[in-house]
Formats: sequence, C-alpha cells, structure tokens
Amino acid sequence: MSALTSNEASTEATEKGQIHTDVLQNIPVTLSIEVGRAQIKIRDLMRLTQGSVVELDRIAGEPLDLLVNNTVVAQGEVVLVNDRYGIRLTRVVPASERLDNL
Repeated sequence: MSALTSNEASTEATEKGQIHTDVLQNIPVTLSIEVGRAQIKIRDLMRLTQGSVVELDRIAGEPLDLLVNNTVVAQGEVVLVNDRYGIRLTRVVPASERLDNL
C-alpha cells in the first residue's frame, strides 16, 4: 500500500465528511483588536476634524478584545514588540462561551 499525498488525503477526508487539518490550518482569517466603541449621530460625525476626540465605552486599563473574523476569542493588553504594537493575551474566551455569542 502506498502513502497518500496531501491532496489525496484531503480528498479522502472530505469524502468521509471530515476536513483535513492541513486544509483547515491554511484558511486565512482576519485578526483585529478592539479598543472600544462609540455611538454618535451623523451630525456629530460630520463635525469631526483633525484633533477631535471621540470618547469610547471602555475605561482606561480595561482589557482589549482580540477578534477573529469579528468574533471575540481573547482579551489582552497592549505591548510593544520591536517598536510595533502587540497584544499580550490575559484571557482566552472558552469555545462554549464563543458559541453562545454566535
């Protein structure tokens, strides 16, 4: 019996109703960090200029949300990594909690 190539294994797994892990792991997702939100009227939006300040719904020091495809999966704090922003995860949202929020 010969070894299956990645494509053959993927096809075989799909035929059995399963997704091959190589295929799943190569699906691109969008990560974003949410600092906070604000709701304002269009009139106020149109008045914004350079230097305007928009107050957000989060208190300073509260954890930021890490979203994957617009779903919160973790929370953390801002860190600097080689002059770039990063996030240190302080809480990973359990899968059961993420499913409740869908």
